[in-house]
Amino acid sequence: QLQLVESGGGLVQAGGSLRLSCAASGRTSSSYAMGWFRQAPGKEREFVGAISRSGSGTYYADFVKGRFTISRDNAKNTVYLRVNSLKPEDTAVYYCAASLTYLSSSSTAYAYWGQGTQVTVSS
Repeated sequence: QLQLVESGGGLVQAGGSLRLSCAASGRTSSSYAMGWFRQAPGKEREFVGAISRSGSGTYYADFVKGRFTISRDNAKNTVYLRVNSLKPEDTAVYYCAASLTYLSSSSTAYAYWGQGTQVTVSS
């Protein structure tokens, strides 16, 4: 079993930044490619980005446009999502997930999910 717990969300003004964390337990996170997703009320869950097992490769959704950065510290079993230049449309619950296979933008490729952390961006 792998457990994932997100933290770091909160209320920020447009243009602000946050660093979200995803702490893994049960097994070392270095065994998994990790992804970040988000979901706003009434909308489908959407892919944000992903990072390879070693942390040397990343893959982002088009809407990120350089504003978000994924990193990982395998010694701490933790994956991070830094979100900069936040916009009101970034408001959502942000989830981390672990893949047993490959990097993917599809939620079906991820076997383990955290409970999410709320990010709210005011105008």
